[in-house]
Amino acid sequence: MPETPSPRPATPEEIGDALRFALQYEGRRRVHNADDMMARITADRLVRYLARSGFVVVKAPPLLGHRATPHMPYRDP
Repeated sequence: MPETPSPRPATPEEIGDALRFALQYEGRRRVHNADDMMARITADRLVRYLARSGFVVVKAPPLLGHRATPHMPYRDP
């Protein structure tokens, strides 16, 4: 059984991207009460504040997709 990778510290860019997305979208639907520039400014300020306050945000490794399909059977590595 392969070992699952452990979470790693998220970069400021990853945190900013996640915050910008959260400010602009509700699920997959676009929210029109915050434009792109305001979301970018708000996310950047939040990232700087979290860094100054000593927060450490970790990012989990990406989820693996399904490997077994009707055209490509599962093979244990």
